[in-house]
Amino acid sequence: QVQLIESGGGSVQPGGSLRLSCAVSGRTFSRAAMGWFRQAPGKEREFVAGLRWSVGSTSSTTYAGSVKGRFPVSRDNAKNTVSLQIKSLKPEDTAVYYCAGNGNPFITYVSRTIAAYDYWGQGTQVTVSS
Repeated sequence: QVQLIESGGGSVQPGGSLRLSCAVSGRTFSRAAMGWFRQAPGKEREFVAGLRWSVGSTSSTTYAGSVKGRFPVSRDNAKNTVSLQIKSLKPEDTAVYYCAGNGNPFITYVSRTIAAYDYWGQGTQVTVSS
């Protein structure tokens, strides 16, 4: 059974940084896509960033316009984790952040759509306030 477990959330002041990690257990994907989403209070869950990889090939990344350049996403093959470095945080970045996985080996892109993902973590809270 595949499980995704996020960690690294917390409370920071504006301008601060956090590193969110998503540990994948139950399966090692040689080809897959992983997305990060967030949901702020009273708002819909939205795509933040994602990464698609295939063993032996260069991975590709996709970002929402609001976070591009601030939230680099990366993968640690040895640890089977995907990380989201969130930097230059703003109060509007406050949300529960979720990682999600699409294990389709034929997927060729990172989807921004919630329905495209088969596996979800429980979420980790990020609060940005002064």
